[in-house]
Amino acid sequence: MAGSLAASAFFPGPGASPAASAKTSKNLAGELPDNLSVRGIVAKPNTPSGNMQVKAQAQALPKVNGAKVNLKNASPDKEEATPYTAPKTFYNQLPDWSMLLAAVTTIFLAAEKQWTLLDWKPKKPDMLVDTFGFGRIIQDGLVFRQNFLIRSYEIGADRTASIETLMNHLQETALNHVKTAGLLGDGFGATPEMSKRNLIWVVSKIQLLVEQYPSWGDMVQVDTWVAAAGKNGMRRDWHVRDYNSGRTILRATSVWVMMNKNTRRLSKMPDEVRAEIGPYFNGRSAITDEQSEKLAKPGSTSDGDTMKQFIRKGLTPRWGDLDVNQHVNNVKYIGWILESAPISILEKHELVSMTLDYRKECGRDSVLQSLTTVAGECVDSHADSTIQCDHLLQLESGADIVKAHTEWRPKRAHGEGNMCFFPGGEHMNSP
Repeated sequence: MAGSLAASAFFPGPGASPAASAKTSKNLAGELPDNLSVRGIVAKPNTPSGNMQVKAQAQALPKVNGAKVNLKNASPDKEEATPYTAPKTFYNQLPDWSMLLAAVTTIFLAAEKQWTLLDWKPKKPDMLVDTFGFGRIIQDGLVFRQNFLIRSYEIGADRTASIETLMNHLQETALNHVKTAGLLGDGFGATPEMSKRNLIWVVSKIQLLVEQYPSWGDMVQVDTWVAAAGKNGMRRDWHVRDYNSGRTILRATSVWVMMNKNTRRLSKMPDEVRAEIGPYFNGRSAITDEQSEKLAKPGSTSDGDTMKQFIRKGLTPRWGDLDVNQHVNNVKYIGWILESAPISILEKHELVSMTLDYRKECGRDSVLQSLTTVAGECVDSHADSTIQCDHLLQLESGADIVKAHTEWRPKRAHGEGNMCFFPGGEHMNSP
């Protein structure tokens, strides 16, 4: 308002008389207009115009440069109310720049925020991948890598990840590898050409070596790749490392063959399927010394070593143990195999190597039994040595499901506990 009055004093509007201009300039200098009283009341004479009279309290004191002033009227007997209209000046005709500036500022801040999100890059190359659990293909498309965080429900009584947890990580990376490579068909890891022929993958053999077990909160990095295994098989290897230190946790290799999901019989690998997966074959091996010897059944020995055998009967699969191929998941077999292992071995030793030889699939109506044979004499002087076990998982009708061989190393220092005591389980003396 003060700016408008000042401008009108120097730039009078059209039609304004010199006297009015002079009067305006005089009022700005501090003198009071004639139609205002000391109390700042605008009086209204009895004129035909019918203007309303108001009390002094109903009108706020005028301001000049932000300060309230009382304007004195030179004619107290007769006051006239003249409606005030700001003169039309150049400044009054301009738009409201404050609103325009606020709108521009809001748009700028929103654009800056979006640009910041788009330009954000993680400090670590794999941080975004690890957060959402995605994997990626590396090394010219021949290796798939995925990271996993060890959660609280994946650790055992010794506060380390169980062997089943690590095996689930291996299976997850295998399936995600097929999916990321664009080879996932309608089946569980089957390629499009396999789906056309009703073929599925079934594992024939797995061998793994464990160097250390991760703990709760550790991040593990799993690399996997595939290679040819004879004419009709495929080999898949894994290398598991600690994400932060890079130390090896586990190395594993496996052989997979094809089975017709309708007839449940093994099948040869079609040339079309070989053409699909052939470009991803990698000749690298995770385990150089693969166990090629035939696994022995528990209780069978030819060198006269003392053996102790344990058995656990009545094992039945639950509905949750089946996968989409309507048979028991291969990781579940590991838990059943260890059901018959002596509790002292599980408490005082940790699994260092395992070889699994899958013989027959298991359905939901199967009833199984688990047998474990502990080889060698067990005395306190050998408490720091490794223990070797042979395992057999079979139907109670007699058909073999899985044969396995395991090696265990001690968790504790030499001399702690009596390693020869094997409580639990049904003890069977070998013939």
